[in-house]
Amino acid sequence: RTGISAVFNKGHQVTKPESHPRNNRPVHKKGRLHKRVKLVREVIKEISGLAPYEKAMVEMIKTGVPAREKKALKLAKKRLGSHKRSHAKRNELISFVQAQRKRQQ
Repeated sequence: RTGISAVFNKGHQVTKPESHPRNNRPVHKKGRLHKRVKLVREVIKEISGLAPYEKAMVEMIKTGVPAREKKALKLAKKRLGSHKRSHAKRNELISFVQAQRKRQQ
C-alpha cells in the first residue's frame, strides 16, 4: 500500500496482525467430525446396513471390472450430488468389500 488514493496499490497503510482473530471464530469449526458423532454414525450404519444404491454399488465393485467401477461412481454421483462425495463413497465401499473378503479368508 502506498497511502495515495490514485494509484494501483491505493488505500490506507496498516500493519497486519500476526494471526487474524477471524480464523479462530466458532464458524470455522463448523462441520468438524467429533468422536461422539462418529461413534453414533458407525452404530447406525452397523444396525441399518447399506442403502439400496450402496448395495448396487457393492455388486458393481465386486466384479472387479474397471468399467463397472466407473458405473458405480456415476450411480453415486447421481444419488449424492457431487463428484467429490461420490469418490469418497466409492472408496468407502471398496474398503468395505476388501474387509469382507479379508473376513472370509
